[in-house]
Amino acid sequence: MITSAQMRAARALLGIDQKTLAELSGLSVPTIQRMEASPGNVRGVVDSLTRVVEALDRAGVELIGEGAASNSGGRGLRLKSGPPAP
Repeated sequence: MITSAQMRAARALLGIDQKTLAELSGLSVPTIQRMEASPGNVRGVVDSLTRVVEALDRAGVELIGEGAASNSGGRGLRLKSGPPAP
């Protein structure tokens, strides 16, 4: 699974716009827009979700699931659970 926030953050890390992600994944811009507008986990056709995840992976982004460890090294970030620190 990928969340809409992960998709937006991945694009920001790569410095690409929705059009570029659409081109990398072979999807349309409106499809990417709908995915990113989803609340929480992205809803959509499994094939489309897979294409986005694979495109981000090829571009160098490792998606880290909740509670999962990142074993490949490299820099990254993760949202903390709970309220933000004051």
